[in-house]
Amino acid sequence: MNDQMFKKNYSMQTLHKALQILRSFSYEHKTLSLTELHKRTGLSKPSLQRLLSTLVYEGLLHKNSETKRYQLGLELLFLGHLVEKNTSFLNIAAPVMKEMWVKIEECISLNVIENEKRKCIDFIASSHQLQTMITVGQESPLYAGASAKILLAYFPAEIQKEYLAKIQFEPLSSTTIIDKDVLYEELQSIQQRGYAKSNGERVKGAISYSAPIFNPQNEILASISITIPSVRIDDYEEQELVETVIEGARIITGKIQKN
Repeated sequence: MNDQMFKKNYSMQTLHKALQILRSFSYEHKTLSLTELHKRTGLSKPSLQRLLSTLVYEGLLHKNSETKRYQLGLELLFLGHLVEKNTSFLNIAAPVMKEMWVKIEECISLNVIENEKRKCIDFIASSHQLQTMITVGQESPLYAGASAKILLAYFPAEIQKEYLAKIQFEPLSSTTIIDKDVLYEELQSIQQRGYAKSNGERVKGAISYSAPIFNPQNEILASISITIPSVRIDDYEEQELVETVIEGARIITGKIQKN
């Protein structure tokens, strides 16, 4: 079903607008004013105010009576806990991520594909004070960074071709790949070796290794990654990092395919 058919026959614009409001909040912007939400969503203020009042009433948003600023409500926290407890994928991956962390004590993240972007759905922070900030919900384009490129590398050939044909590159750092031919060659190499590596492609000073996780149909489902600041990379043998991330992905894949 294409987007046009969906919007014509199934889409509820009010619900889309409400979700647009909720997605305006982020780790960097935990509270937003009416004016800020108006700028972020493009919704008219009368419509926005009605939606905000409903979301506050339902507990999905909280409004500070003194500052008049909005933040995500406790009802979302409750729903989030339900999702966490009932999502078998996260339950399967969490202990494997913990084992990887115990071994190296660096940031471990779990990522999926959503709306043609890489999205972090879980992570364990490094034990060190100096670390790359990763948060649940954080997104990045599929052409930048190991955790994203590994997902793109295992796309079905036709879907990968369509993505590469339409993507408009934006450099996120001085080392971001912004040439389609170079990216295609990199994706081929990733498939051949079974893991991806990046050095400052998305965040300057961050080095990442990532491996693919597959669903029961042997299709790409997610990626698991290790991220280390470049100033600390010499503390590790690269082969150990590669083997750790590949083994973690292999164990998770095996558990998923048995369920």
